[in-house]
Amino acid sequence: MRTRPSPPPDPLSRRTALRAAGAGALLLGTGGGLAGCRSAVSAQENAAAAGPQRGGKLTIGINQDFTPALLYTQSGESLQNRLLYNTLIRYDDELKPRPELATSWEYAADGRSITLKLRDDVTYHDGRKFTADDVVFAVENLKKPERSAQLAATAKSVTGFEKRGEHELVLKLAHPVSNLFDLFEFMIITDRHTVDEAVKGTKFNGTGPFRFKEWRPGTSLSLTRNEKYWIPDRPYLDAVELRLYTQPDALLSALRSGQVHLSYHASGKHLATLQSNANFTIKQYSTGNGAVYVGASVHETPADSKEFRQAVAWAVDRDRVVKQALGGYGLASAAPWPRSSPAYSEANRTHYTHDPGRARQLLKSSGVATKRTLPLGHPTTPLHTSIAEIVQYDLQQIGIRTELEPSDPASFQKKLISGTMPTLWINGHAFAQVQPATLAVSAYPFNEAKNTSGYRSEKYTEAVQDAWRHKDPSGARALARYQKISDLLLDEAFIIDLAVQGAVQVAAKELHGPRLTKFSYLDLDDAYLV
Repeated sequence: MRTRPSPPPDPLSRRTALRAAGAGALLLGTGGGLAGCRSAVSAQENAAAAGPQRGGKLTIGINQDFTPALLYTQSGESLQNRLLYNTLIRYDDELKPRPELATSWEYAADGRSITLKLRDDVTYHDGRKFTADDVVFAVENLKKPERSAQLAATAKSVTGFEKRGEHELVLKLAHPVSNLFDLFEFMIITDRHTVDEAVKGTKFNGTGPFRFKEWRPGTSLSLTRNEKYWIPDRPYLDAVELRLYTQPDALLSALRSGQVHLSYHASGKHLATLQSNANFTIKQYSTGNGAVYVGASVHETPADSKEFRQAVAWAVDRDRVVKQALGGYGLASAAPWPRSSPAYSEANRTHYTHDPGRARQLLKSSGVATKRTLPLGHPTTPLHTSIAEIVQYDLQQIGIRTELEPSDPASFQKKLISGTMPTLWINGHAFAQVQPATLAVSAYPFNEAKNTSGYRSEKYTEAVQDAWRHKDPSGARALARYQKISDLLLDEAFIIDLAVQGAVQVAAKELHGPRLTKFSYLDLDDAYLV
Protein backbone atom coordinates (compact mmCIF):
# COMPACT_ATOMS: atom_id res chain seq x y z
CA MET A 1 0.00 0.00 0.00
CA ARG A 2 1.44 3.34 -1.07
CA THR A 3 0.54 6.59 0.66
CA ARG A 4 1.43 10.19 0.01
CA PRO A 5 3.88 11.74 2.51
CA SER A 6 3.62 15.33 3.55
CA PRO A 7 5.69 17.56 1.24
CA PRO A 8 9.33 17.36 2.46
CA PRO A 9 12.04 20.00 2.11
CA ASP A 10 13.72 19.93 -1.27
CA PRO A 11 16.71 17.56 -0.76
CA LEU A 12 20.17 18.03 -2.20
CA SER A 13 19.88 14.86 -4.26
CA ARG A 14 16.99 16.27 -6.22
CA ARG A 15 18.80 19.48 -7.03
CA THR A 16 21.86 17.62 -8.25
CA ALA A 17 20.16 14.73 -10.05
CA LEU A 18 22.00 13.62 -13.17
CA ARG A 19 20.59 14.95 -16.39
CA ALA A 20 20.07 12.67 -19.32
CA ALA A 21 21.52 13.48 -22.74
CA GLY A 22 19.57 16.58 -23.66
CA ALA A 23 17.13 17.43 -20.91
CA GLY A 24 15.81 14.74 -18.63
CA ALA A 25 14.59 11.28 -19.47
CA LEU A 26 13.60 10.60 -23.06
CA LEU A 27 10.14 9.11 -23.35
CA LEU A 28 10.22 6.78 -26.29
CA GLY A 29 7.36 5.30 -28.20
CA THR A 30 3.61 5.76 -28.46
CA GLY A 31 3.21 3.26 -31.25
CA GLY A 32 0.25 1.11 -32.33
CA GLY A 33 -1.02 -1.79 -30.30
CA LEU A 34 -0.83 0.14 -27.03
CA ALA A 35 -4.32 1.62 -26.91
CA GLY A 36 -5.33 -0.75 -24.14
CA CYS A 37 -2.56 0.65 -21.94
CA ARG A 38 -3.50 4.30 -22.28
CA SER A 39 -5.91 4.45 -19.35
CA ALA A 40 -3.32 2.90 -17.03
CA VAL A 41 -0.62 5.22 -18.33
CA SER A 42 -2.88 8.24 -17.84
CA ALA A 43 -3.60 7.15 -14.28
CA GLN A 44 0.12 6.83 -13.58
CA GLU A 45 0.78 10.27 -15.05
CA ASN A 46 -1.96 11.79 -12.89
CA ALA A 47 -0.56 10.11 -9.79
CA ALA A 48 2.96 11.28 -10.58
CA ALA A 49 1.75 14.84 -11.08
CA ALA A 50 0.31 14.78 -7.56
CA GLY A 51 3.78 14.18 -6.09
CA PRO A 52 5.76 11.39 -4.44
CA GLN A 53 4.03 8.43 -2.81
CA ARG A 54 5.35 6.36 0.04
CA GLY A 55 5.56 2.59 -0.02
CA GLY A 56 6.08 -0.22 -2.46
CA LYS A 57 8.89 -2.56 -3.38
CA LEU A 58 11.21 -1.71 -6.27
CA THR A 59 12.68 -4.61 -8.23
CA ILE A 60 15.87 -4.04 -10.22
CA GLY A 61 17.08 -6.42 -12.91
CA ILE A 62 20.85 -7.04 -12.92
CA ASN A 63 23.00 -9.32 -15.08
CA GLN A 64 25.87 -9.89 -12.66
CA ASP A 65 25.56 -11.30 -9.17
CA PHE A 66 26.51 -9.20 -6.18
CA THR A 67 30.06 -10.09 -5.09
CA PRO A 68 30.73 -9.00 -1.48
CA ALA A 69 34.49 -9.63 -1.80
CA LEU A 70 34.54 -6.82 -4.39
CA LEU A 71 32.55 -4.38 -2.23
CA TYR A 72 35.34 -1.79 -2.35
CA THR A 73 36.08 -2.35 -6.03
CA GLN A 74 34.36 -0.55 -8.87
CA SER A 75 32.98 -3.42 -10.94
CA GLY A 76 30.09 -4.27 -13.21
CA GLU A 77 27.81 -4.58 -10.22
CA SER A 78 28.18 -1.67 -7.80
CA LEU A 79 24.58 -0.45 -7.91
CA GLN A 80 23.86 -1.40 -4.30
CA ASN A 81 26.67 0.63 -2.73
CA ARG A 82 24.76 3.92 -2.38
CA LEU A 83 21.65 2.07 -1.14
CA LEU A 84 23.49 0.66 1.88
CA TYR A 85 26.16 3.33 2.41
CA ASN A 86 26.81 7.02 1.95
CA THR A 87 29.87 8.85 0.66
CA LEU A 88 31.50 12.08 1.81
CA ILE A 89 30.41 14.12 -1.21
CA ARG A 90 28.48 13.75 -4.41
CA TYR A 91 29.42 15.33 -7.73
CA ASP A 92 27.03 17.34 -9.84
CA ASP A 93 27.14 17.19 -13.64
CA GLU A 94 30.03 19.67 -13.80
CA LEU A 95 32.18 17.66 -11.36
CA LYS A 96 31.56 20.16 -8.58
CA PRO A 97 31.49 18.44 -5.17
CA ARG A 98 28.30 18.82 -3.14
CA PRO A 99 27.83 17.87 0.53
CA GLU A 100 26.75 14.43 1.67
CA LEU A 101 28.30 13.14 4.92
CA ALA A 102 30.79 16.00 4.71
CA THR A 103 28.98 19.32 5.07
CA SER A 104 31.91 21.54 4.06
CA TRP A 105 35.64 21.46 3.39
CA GLU A 106 38.63 23.77 3.22
CA TYR A 107 41.59 22.84 1.03
CA ALA A 108 44.91 24.30 2.20
CA ALA A 109 46.53 26.77 -0.20
CA ASP A 110 49.57 24.53 -0.66
CA GLY A 111 47.39 21.47 -1.36
CA ARG A 112 48.94 19.50 1.50
CA SER A 113 45.85 19.14 3.69
CA ILE A 114 42.07 19.42 3.64
CA THR A 115 39.73 20.05 6.58
CA LEU A 116 36.36 18.29 6.54
CA LYS A 117 33.34 19.18 8.65
CA LEU A 118 31.01 16.21 9.02
CA ARG A 119 27.32 15.75 9.71
CA ASP A 120 26.55 15.22 13.41
CA ASP A 121 23.06 13.72 12.92
CA VAL A 122 23.91 10.47 11.14
CA THR A 123 23.69 6.98 12.62
CA TYR A 124 24.54 3.55 11.28
CA HIS A 125 21.80 0.99 10.84
CA ASP A 126 22.66 -0.52 14.23
CA GLY A 127 22.20 2.86 15.94
CA ARG A 128 25.88 3.80 16.37
CA LYS A 129 26.67 7.45 15.60
CA PHE A 130 28.81 8.33 12.60
CA THR A 131 32.02 10.16 13.59
CA ALA A 132 35.37 11.24 12.22
CA ASP A 133 36.81 7.84 13.20
CA ASP A 134 34.68 6.26 10.49
CA VAL A 135 36.27 8.46 7.84
CA VAL A 136 39.74 7.59 9.11
CA PHE A 137 38.84 3.91 8.86
CA ALA A 138 37.38 4.31 5.37
CA VAL A 139 40.60 5.86 4.05
CA GLU A 140 42.86 3.32 5.75
CA ASN A 141 40.65 0.45 4.61
CA LEU A 142 41.02 1.38 0.92
CA LYS A 143 44.81 1.25 1.27
CA LYS A 144 44.73 -2.49 2.01
CA PRO A 145 45.77 -4.66 -0.96
CA GLU A 146 43.00 -7.18 -0.28
CA ARG A 147 40.35 -4.51 -0.94
CA SER A 148 41.48 -4.18 -4.59
CA ALA A 149 40.20 -0.59 -4.54
CA GLN A 150 41.01 1.31 -7.69
CA LEU A 151 41.49 4.59 -5.80
CA ALA A 152 43.98 3.04 -3.38
CA ALA A 153 46.75 5.28 -4.71
CA THR A 154 44.74 8.38 -3.87
CA ALA A 155 43.90 6.97 -0.42
CA LYS A 156 47.62 6.33 0.15
CA SER A 157 48.36 9.98 -0.54
CA VAL A 158 46.62 10.67 2.79
CA THR A 159 49.49 10.32 5.24
CA GLY A 160 47.92 11.50 8.49
CA PHE A 161 44.80 12.63 10.33
CA GLU A 162 44.04 15.29 12.91
CA LYS A 163 40.72 15.02 14.72
CA ARG A 164 39.15 18.26 15.91
CA GLY A 165 36.25 16.80 17.82
CA GLU A 166 33.92 14.02 16.74
CA HIS A 167 32.80 15.72 13.51
CA GLU A 168 35.78 17.65 12.16
CA LEU A 169 38.80 16.01 10.58
CA VAL A 170 41.98 17.20 8.86
CA LEU A 171 43.46 14.91 6.21
CA LYS A 172 47.18 15.48 5.72
CA LEU A 173 48.50 14.78 2.21
CA ALA A 174 51.89 13.69 0.93
CA HIS A 175 51.44 16.03 -2.04
CA PRO A 176 48.65 17.95 -3.79
CA VAL A 177 46.12 15.57 -5.37
CA SER A 178 44.03 16.57 -8.38
CA ASN A 179 41.49 13.76 -7.88
CA LEU A 180 40.96 13.97 -4.12
CA PHE A 181 37.22 14.56 -4.48
CA ASP A 182 36.98 11.50 -6.73
CA LEU A 183 38.10 9.55 -3.68
CA PHE A 184 35.43 11.25 -1.56
CA GLU A 185 32.66 10.23 -3.99
CA PHE A 186 34.03 6.73 -4.60
CA MET A 187 34.74 5.83 -0.96
CA ILE A 188 31.70 4.26 0.72
CA ILE A 189 31.66 4.86 4.48
CA THR A 190 31.26 1.36 5.89
CA ASP A 191 31.15 0.21 9.50
CA ARG A 192 34.63 -0.37 10.86
CA HIS A 193 33.36 -2.97 13.35
CA THR A 194 31.77 -5.31 10.80
CA VAL A 195 33.95 -4.99 7.72
CA ASP A 196 34.97 -8.66 7.80
CA GLU A 197 31.32 -9.69 7.81
CA ALA A 198 30.57 -7.32 4.94
CA VAL A 199 33.17 -8.79 2.58
CA LYS A 200 31.80 -12.26 3.40
CA GLY A 201 28.25 -11.15 2.58
CA THR A 202 26.74 -11.76 6.02
CA LYS A 203 26.26 -8.23 7.41
CA PHE A 204 26.18 -4.75 5.86
CA ASN A 205 25.95 -1.99 8.46
CA GLY A 206 25.84 1.39 6.77
CA THR A 207 24.28 4.84 7.01
CA GLY A 208 22.38 4.57 3.73
CA PRO A 209 18.65 4.71 2.97
CA PHE A 210 18.18 0.93 3.02
CA ARG A 211 19.13 -1.88 5.38
CA PHE A 212 20.44 -5.29 4.40
CA LYS A 213 17.80 -8.02 4.61
CA GLU A 214 19.04 -11.05 2.65
CA TRP A 215 21.53 -12.07 -0.01
CA ARG A 216 20.71 -15.20 -1.97
CA PRO A 217 23.81 -15.93 -4.08
CA GLY A 218 22.95 -16.43 -7.72
CA THR A 219 19.42 -15.09 -7.18
CA SER A 220 18.91 -11.75 -5.44
CA LEU A 221 19.90 -9.11 -2.88
CA SER A 222 17.04 -7.81 -0.72
CA LEU A 223 16.99 -4.53 1.21
CA THR A 224 14.42 -2.82 3.43
CA ARG A 225 13.75 0.82 4.31
CA ASN A 226 15.99 2.53 6.89
CA GLU A 227 13.41 4.19 9.14
CA LYS A 228 16.07 6.41 10.74
CA TYR A 229 17.73 7.73 7.60
CA TRP A 230 19.34 11.13 8.13
CA ILE A 231 17.48 12.79 5.24
CA PRO A 232 14.01 13.59 6.62
CA ASP A 233 11.11 11.61 5.18
CA ARG A 234 13.41 9.47 2.99
CA PRO A 235 13.43 7.05 1.34
CA TYR A 236 9.91 6.76 -0.07
CA LEU A 237 10.25 3.10 -1.00
CA ASP A 238 9.66 0.34 1.55
CA ALA A 239 11.96 -2.22 -0.03
CA VAL A 240 14.36 -2.87 -2.90
CA GLU A 241 15.32 -6.16 -4.50
CA LEU A 242 18.16 -6.59 -6.98
CA ARG A 243 17.24 -9.72 -8.95
CA LEU A 244 19.71 -11.60 -11.14
CA TYR A 245 18.94 -12.41 -14.79
CA THR A 246 21.94 -13.90 -16.56
CA GLN A 247 20.08 -14.35 -19.87
CA PRO A 248 19.16 -11.14 -21.74
CA ASP A 249 15.86 -12.59 -22.98
CA ALA A 250 14.86 -13.39 -19.40
CA LEU A 251 15.62 -9.80 -18.31
CA LEU A 252 13.60 -8.43 -21.23
CA SER A 253 10.67 -10.70 -20.35
CA ALA A 254 10.83 -9.60 -16.70
CA LEU A 255 10.74 -5.94 -17.73
CA ARG A 256 7.83 -6.42 -20.10
CA SER A 257 5.81 -8.47 -17.60
CA GLY A 258 6.28 -5.92 -14.81
CA GLN A 259 8.36 -8.24 -12.60
CA VAL A 260 11.22 -5.73 -12.91
CA HIS A 261 10.81 -1.95 -12.66
CA LEU A 262 14.35 -0.82 -13.42
CA SER A 263 17.49 -2.05 -15.17
CA TYR A 264 20.77 -0.69 -16.50
CA HIS A 265 21.67 -3.96 -18.21
CA ALA A 266 19.28 -4.30 -21.13
CA SER A 267 21.26 -5.32 -24.20
CA GLY A 268 21.61 -3.03 -27.20
CA LYS A 269 19.24 -5.00 -29.42
CA HIS A 270 16.63 -5.10 -26.65
CA LEU A 271 16.82 -1.35 -26.11
CA ALA A 272 15.59 -0.96 -29.68
CA THR A 273 12.51 -3.08 -28.92
CA LEU A 274 11.76 -1.21 -25.70
CA GLN A 275 11.84 2.16 -27.46
CA SER A 276 8.42 1.43 -28.98
CA ASN A 277 6.83 0.50 -25.64
CA ALA A 278 5.01 3.36 -23.91
CA ASN A 279 5.20 1.55 -20.57
CA PHE A 280 8.89 2.43 -20.24
CA THR A 281 11.13 5.46 -20.14
CA ILE A 282 14.66 5.19 -21.48
CA LYS A 283 17.26 7.61 -20.18
CA GLN A 284 20.85 7.82 -21.36
CA TYR A 285 23.26 9.42 -18.92
CA SER A 286 25.48 11.94 -20.66
CA THR A 287 28.41 11.60 -18.27
CA GLY A 288 30.13 8.77 -20.19
CA ASN A 289 30.69 6.65 -17.09
CA GLY A 290 31.89 3.65 -19.09
CA ALA A 291 33.78 2.62 -22.19
CA VAL A 292 34.47 -0.63 -24.04
CA TYR A 293 37.90 -1.59 -25.28
CA VAL A 294 40.33 -4.21 -26.57
CA GLY A 295 43.16 -4.91 -24.15
CA ALA A 296 46.57 -6.28 -25.15
CA SER A 297 49.06 -8.14 -22.95
CA VAL A 298 52.36 -6.57 -23.98
CA HIS A 299 54.40 -9.43 -22.54
CA GLU A 300 52.76 -11.85 -25.00
CA THR A 301 53.76 -12.28 -28.64
CA PRO A 302 52.64 -10.67 -30.95
CA ALA A 303 51.01 -8.08 -28.67
CA ASP A 304 54.51 -7.06 -27.55
CA SER A 305 54.78 -5.22 -30.89
CA LYS A 306 53.42 -1.66 -30.89
CA GLU A 307 52.77 -1.93 -34.64
CA PHE A 308 50.62 -5.02 -34.05
CA ARG A 309 48.59 -3.21 -31.39
CA GLN A 310 48.15 -0.20 -33.66
CA ALA A 311 47.01 -2.52 -36.45
CA VAL A 312 44.30 -3.84 -34.13
CA ALA A 313 43.30 -0.24 -33.37
CA TRP A 314 42.87 0.51 -37.08
CA ALA A 315 41.08 -2.78 -37.79
CA VAL A 316 38.03 -2.53 -35.55
CA ASP A 317 34.87 -0.90 -36.87
CA ARG A 318 33.87 1.27 -33.90
CA ASP A 319 30.70 2.54 -35.56
CA ARG A 320 29.53 -1.05 -35.91
CA VAL A 321 30.26 -1.66 -32.23
CA VAL A 322 28.08 1.33 -31.30
CA LYS A 323 25.27 0.40 -33.67
CA GLN A 324 25.07 -3.34 -33.10
CA ALA A 325 26.44 -4.00 -29.62
CA LEU A 326 25.37 -0.76 -27.90
CA GLY A 327 22.12 -0.31 -29.78
CA GLY A 328 23.19 3.18 -30.84
CA TYR A 329 23.72 4.32 -27.23
CA GLY A 330 27.37 5.26 -27.36
CA LEU A 331 30.08 7.32 -29.03
CA ALA A 332 32.70 5.69 -31.25
CA SER A 333 36.02 6.80 -29.81
CA ALA A 334 39.69 5.82 -29.95
CA ALA A 335 40.27 7.67 -26.66
CA PRO A 336 38.70 6.88 -23.28
CA TRP A 337 37.32 10.35 -22.56
CA PRO A 338 33.61 11.27 -22.76
CA ARG A 339 32.67 14.67 -24.12
CA SER A 340 32.10 15.88 -20.56
CA SER A 341 35.76 15.27 -19.64
CA PRO A 342 38.35 18.08 -19.58
CA ALA A 343 40.64 15.67 -21.48
CA TYR A 344 38.24 15.21 -24.41
CA SER A 345 39.12 16.40 -27.91
CA GLU A 346 37.72 15.45 -31.30
CA ALA A 347 41.24 14.75 -32.56
CA ASN A 348 41.76 12.19 -29.81
CA ARG A 349 38.38 10.60 -30.44
CA THR A 350 39.06 10.08 -34.15
CA HIS A 351 42.76 9.22 -33.88
CA TYR A 352 41.96 5.67 -35.07
CA THR A 353 39.12 4.91 -37.45
CA HIS A 354 38.11 1.79 -39.36
CA ASP A 355 40.89 1.34 -41.95
CA PRO A 356 41.63 -2.35 -42.71
CA GLY A 357 44.09 -1.41 -45.45
CA ARG A 358 46.22 0.63 -43.10
CA ALA A 359 46.02 -2.17 -40.53
CA ARG A 360 47.35 -4.71 -43.05
CA GLN A 361 50.22 -2.39 -43.99
CA LEU A 362 51.23 -2.04 -40.34
CA LEU A 363 51.21 -5.81 -39.89
CA LYS A 364 53.30 -6.29 -43.02
CA SER A 365 55.87 -3.65 -42.10
CA SER A 366 56.15 -4.93 -38.52
CA GLY A 367 57.11 -8.42 -39.64
CA VAL A 368 54.84 -9.92 -37.00
CA ALA A 369 53.76 -13.49 -37.73
CA THR A 370 49.98 -13.87 -37.68
CA LYS A 371 49.61 -17.58 -38.42
CA ARG A 372 48.99 -18.49 -34.78
CA THR A 373 45.42 -18.33 -33.48
CA LEU A 374 45.32 -15.87 -30.58
CA PRO A 375 43.06 -16.09 -27.52
CA LEU A 376 40.49 -13.28 -27.22
CA GLY A 377 39.05 -13.21 -23.70
CA HIS A 378 35.79 -11.60 -22.67
CA PRO A 379 33.13 -11.71 -19.91
CA THR A 380 30.05 -13.77 -20.71
CA THR A 381 27.68 -10.80 -20.51
CA PRO A 382 25.70 -10.22 -23.73
CA LEU A 383 27.35 -6.86 -24.38
CA HIS A 384 30.91 -8.13 -24.16
CA THR A 385 30.11 -11.27 -26.10
CA SER A 386 28.64 -9.19 -28.92
CA ILE A 387 31.68 -6.90 -29.01
CA ALA A 388 34.06 -9.86 -28.96
CA GLU A 389 32.33 -11.35 -32.01
CA ILE A 390 32.62 -8.03 -33.89
CA VAL A 391 36.31 -7.69 -33.01
CA GLN A 392 36.99 -11.30 -33.95
CA TYR A 393 35.45 -10.73 -37.40
CA ASP A 394 37.30 -7.45 -38.00
CA LEU A 395 40.65 -8.94 -37.00
CA GLN A 396 40.08 -11.88 -39.31
CA GLN A 397 39.69 -9.45 -42.20
CA ILE A 398 43.27 -8.25 -41.73
CA GLY A 399 44.71 -11.72 -41.20
CA ILE A 400 44.61 -12.07 -37.40
CA ARG A 401 42.84 -15.24 -36.28
CA THR A 402 41.39 -15.39 -32.76
CA GLU A 403 39.53 -17.85 -30.57
CA LEU A 404 37.00 -16.52 -28.08
CA GLU A 405 37.67 -17.34 -24.42
CA PRO A 406 34.60 -16.44 -22.32
CA SER A 407 34.69 -16.20 -18.51
CA ASP A 408 31.95 -15.46 -16.00
CA PRO A 409 32.12 -11.80 -14.88
CA ALA A 410 33.43 -12.49 -11.36
CA SER A 411 36.24 -14.73 -12.63
CA PHE A 412 37.06 -12.24 -15.36
CA GLN A 413 37.31 -9.41 -12.81
CA LYS A 414 39.76 -11.44 -10.74
CA LYS A 415 41.92 -12.07 -13.83
CA LEU A 416 41.81 -8.37 -14.62
CA ILE A 417 42.97 -7.40 -11.14
CA SER A 418 45.71 -10.03 -11.03
CA GLY A 419 46.98 -9.23 -14.54
CA THR A 420 46.50 -12.77 -15.86
CA MET A 421 44.65 -11.94 -19.08
CA PRO A 422 45.19 -13.66 -22.45
CA THR A 423 46.97 -12.01 -25.40
CA LEU A 424 43.87 -9.96 -26.27
CA TRP A 425 40.68 -9.35 -24.36
CA ILE A 426 37.44 -7.38 -24.45
CA ASN A 427 36.10 -5.49 -21.46
CA GLY A 428 34.67 -2.24 -20.25
CA HIS A 429 36.30 0.38 -18.03
CA ALA A 430 35.14 3.35 -16.02
CA PHE A 431 37.05 6.24 -14.36
CA ALA A 432 37.27 8.46 -17.45
CA GLN A 433 34.10 10.27 -16.33
CA VAL A 434 35.75 11.96 -13.33
CA GLN A 435 39.05 13.82 -13.00
CA PRO A 436 41.31 12.62 -15.86
CA ALA A 437 44.23 11.70 -13.59
CA THR A 438 42.05 9.10 -11.90
CA LEU A 439 41.99 6.90 -15.00
CA ALA A 440 45.75 6.50 -15.12
CA VAL A 441 46.37 6.09 -11.38
CA SER A 442 43.29 4.04 -10.51
CA ALA A 443 41.74 1.99 -13.34
CA TYR A 444 43.34 -1.46 -13.61
CA PRO A 445 43.80 -1.32 -17.41
CA PHE A 446 45.55 2.08 -17.29
CA ASN A 447 47.40 2.17 -13.96
CA GLU A 448 50.87 3.53 -14.63
CA ALA A 449 52.48 1.57 -11.78
CA LYS A 450 50.88 -1.80 -12.49
CA ASN A 451 48.29 -2.37 -15.19
CA THR A 452 46.57 -5.41 -16.64
CA SER A 453 48.55 -5.21 -19.90
CA GLY A 454 51.91 -5.25 -18.14
CA TYR A 455 52.84 -1.97 -19.86
CA ARG A 456 55.47 0.22 -18.17
CA SER A 457 57.13 3.38 -19.43
CA GLU A 458 59.06 6.18 -17.76
CA LYS A 459 57.35 8.69 -20.04
CA TYR A 460 53.92 7.37 -19.13
CA THR A 461 54.69 7.38 -15.41
CA GLU A 462 56.06 10.92 -15.62
CA ALA A 463 53.01 12.19 -17.52
CA VAL A 464 50.56 10.53 -15.12
CA GLN A 465 52.31 11.70 -11.97
CA ASP A 466 52.56 15.23 -13.35
CA ALA A 467 48.80 15.31 -13.95
CA TRP A 468 48.00 13.77 -10.57
CA ARG A 469 50.21 15.75 -8.19
CA HIS A 470 48.41 19.05 -8.55
CA LYS A 471 45.64 20.64 -6.53
CA ASP A 472 43.85 22.24 -9.49
CA PRO A 473 42.48 19.75 -12.07
CA SER A 474 41.40 22.48 -14.52
CA GLY A 475 43.00 25.25 -16.54
CA ALA A 476 45.33 25.37 -19.54
CA ARG A 477 48.26 23.70 -17.79
CA ALA A 478 46.09 20.85 -16.58
CA LEU A 479 44.73 20.32 -20.10
CA ALA A 480 48.25 20.15 -21.48
CA ARG A 481 49.11 17.47 -18.91
CA TYR A 482 46.04 15.45 -19.88
CA GLN A 483 46.98 15.66 -23.55
CA LYS A 484 50.36 14.11 -22.81
CA ILE A 485 48.55 11.13 -21.29
CA SER A 486 46.23 10.88 -24.30
CA ASP A 487 49.13 11.01 -26.76
CA LEU A 488 50.88 8.14 -25.02
CA LEU A 489 47.74 6.04 -24.72
CA LEU A 490 46.96 6.43 -28.41
CA ASP A 491 50.50 5.79 -29.59
CA GLU A 492 51.27 2.80 -27.36
CA ALA A 493 47.78 1.27 -27.82
CA PHE A 494 48.07 -1.22 -24.96
CA ILE A 495 44.43 -0.32 -24.30
CA ILE A 496 42.47 0.20 -27.51
CA ASP A 497 39.29 2.09 -26.77
CA LEU A 498 36.32 1.42 -29.03
CA ALA A 499 33.38 3.42 -27.69
CA VAL A 500 32.38 5.63 -24.78
CA GLN A 501 28.99 4.86 -23.31
CA GLY A 502 26.81 6.49 -20.72
CA ALA A 503 24.64 4.22 -18.63
CA VAL A 504 21.24 3.54 -20.18
CA GLN A 505 18.39 3.41 -17.69
CA VAL A 506 15.25 1.46 -18.55
CA ALA A 507 12.48 2.23 -16.07
CA ALA A 508 8.82 1.29 -15.82
CA LYS A 509 6.59 4.30 -16.26
CA GLU A 510 5.35 4.03 -12.67
CA LEU A 511 8.89 4.57 -11.33
CA HIS A 512 10.14 8.10 -10.74
CA GLY A 513 13.37 9.58 -9.40
CA PRO A 514 16.18 7.02 -9.68
CA ARG A 515 19.65 8.38 -10.49
CA LEU A 516 23.21 7.14 -10.80
CA THR A 517 26.23 8.76 -9.21
CA LYS A 518 29.43 9.32 -11.16
CA PHE A 519 30.63 5.90 -10.03
CA SER A 520 27.38 4.15 -11.03
CA TYR A 521 26.09 3.77 -7.50
CA LEU A 522 22.29 3.82 -7.53
CA ASP A 523 20.70 6.68 -5.57
CA LEU A 524 17.05 6.03 -4.67
CA ASP A 525 16.64 8.76 -2.06
CA ASP A 526 13.95 10.47 -4.17
CA ALA A 527 12.61 7.42 -6.02
CA TYR A 528 8.97 6.38 -5.71
CA LEU A 529 6.35 4.22 -7.40
CA VAL A 530 2.87 5.37 -8.45
